[in-house]
Amino acid sequence: MGIYFLEHKIYFWLLVIIPVLVVIAILNFWWRKRTQKKFAGTGLLDRLAPNRSVFKPILKLIFISLALACLAIALVNPKMGNKMETVKREGVDLVFALDVSKSMLAEDIAPNRLAKSQRLVSQIIDNLVGDRIGIIAYAGSAFPQLPITTDYASGKTFLQALNTDMVSSQGTAITDAIDLAKTYYNDAEQTNRVLVLISDGEDHDSGDVGDVAEEAAKEGIKIITIGVGTPKGGPIPLKRNGIVQSYKKDKSGETVITRLNPETLKDIASEANGEYIDGTNTQQAVTKIIGLLQNMDKKEFEAKQYADFKDQFQWFLGAALLFLLLDIFVLDRRTLWVKKMDLFKEKKG
Repeated sequence: MGIYFLEHKIYFWLLVIIPVLVVIAILNFWWRKRTQKKFAGTGLLDRLAPNRSVFKPILKLIFISLALACLAIALVNPKMGNKMETVKREGVDLVFALDVSKSMLAEDIAPNRLAKSQRLVSQIIDNLVGDRIGIIAYAGSAFPQLPITTDYASGKTFLQALNTDMVSSQGTAITDAIDLAKTYYNDAEQTNRVLVLISDGEDHDSGDVGDVAEEAAKEGIKIITIGVGTPKGGPIPLKRNGIVQSYKKDKSGETVITRLNPETLKDIASEANGEYIDGTNTQQAVTKIIGLLQNMDKKEFEAKQYADFKDQFQWFLGAALLFLLLDIFVLDRRTLWVKKMDLFKEKKG
């Protein structure tokens, strides 16, 4: 068995045309029936157009809809990897822990803190060669999103799916994220284990972050922290359909201002033999992290992956052309032999 990969998923939006086409066809059918009734009765219409078929227009609509569906899938271009191969890689085990608390919606750093974090991680992944990655999301608690893997495409897919609604309990449980990250490093021989912790530093966790970071360091985990946000801070917008409705308020009714707290992140990095990086400039932050990773010793390991991905669009394009040809050759009037058999009970009286 192989594995499928969709290259251009955006073209699935073309499928929206099909229900629109069906609605237009229904409205057109209703309009024609209404107009014909004004012109003549049913009996007279049957005599004037004896070969008129009720079923053929429906069949043509089905052919057009199937052609559009196949064309959309062809543009998406499914690819199938049908060959599994084992490759040797050299790299480090790199786990990303992203803060998805509501404070990450603050727009003091464009477009907002969470989107900035996702962009940072995405660009880091684009610059990796041979390293294994994992993803953790945390707010009031921490949850695994992607186990350690060499599948960068899956990593970016899971990354883009992160949002502030995925963790019901609010807060910033950094200690939980670090504890969960410890379970990700499943290779006892891997000497270079890196946790990239991205947050605004507002830690509402009751645990001692410094002690947890120190314990992680004893297990060989280097923690690099990235601060997103500004010391000036900003309010937390509450949006509906992308439009700001209001801003988050505290119990006294005052607008909450969330600010970057780099000191917490610096303390974590210091306790875990890592480094704190300001995430304001994406390119500088990515360059610095890649430089740190390149200076680490690389461990060689084997990984299985699908290879030899082949385009499959031609099958769907061929099917789309076939349905279009069928639509062209199927006429609105009754076929002679079908008319004689009266399969669709179209004869009157």
